[in-house]
Amino acid sequence: MPRKTEFPRLIVDHALELAANQGWAETSLSDIAVAAGLTLAELRGTYPSKTAIVAAYTTRIDETVLNDIDPTLADKSSRERLFDVLMKRFIAMNPHKEAVRSILRSYTSDVEALARGPLSLYRSMRWMMEAANLSSAGVRGQLRIKGLALIYLAVLRAWFSDDSEDMSRTMASLDRQLHRAERLLGFLRGPRRAVEAADGLQDSVQPGAAVGAGAG
Repeated sequence: MPRKTEFPRLIVDHALELAANQGWAETSLSDIAVAAGLTLAELRGTYPSKTAIVAAYTTRIDETVLNDIDPTLADKSSRERLFDVLMKRFIAMNPHKEAVRSILRSYTSDVEALARGPLSLYRSMRWMMEAANLSSAGVRGQLRIKGLALIYLAVLRAWFSDDSEDMSRTMASLDRQLHRAERLLGFLRGPRRAVEAADGLQDSVQPGAAVGAGAG
């Protein structure tokens, strides 16, 4: 019998496995409980919904990146720091690519996920900004977070189709997106320029793509 302290890890791990193997939309809370060797009451006491499980996975990815900040990048440009941080995020998610793909596909018909997904994404991007030693405070910080979220979503598409061992397609896509938005994500000179840059990025992201992308 697993210990209570092990419940969160077991639930998330088995939920990801089920999402990859049978699809997130087809996975029930009962399926997750059985796979994790828990009762429904134990599952409910740990995570009350599938959305909460996805949020826990997102937090796990956030913490993986935050625990691996490279101090030698402190003197590098903001673009280089963001590149390092976001690549660490994609590397951390790499073993769960099929699960993430399935989760994102299911979110277009999940009312709860539609409501919470973007909030989870922006929360994660705020931490990624801070990990890159860029302020997320104030109006400029909010615009930076929006811009970084759009970049992340655009690169997700490349990451999903990237089967290279060195993740070269993902890196190339991230480099292009950061170059395009460098003014927004570096030292903002004013909200107007930031909004214009963010709007330009928005045009490159498919409508609804932000839903659930906080699932990492």
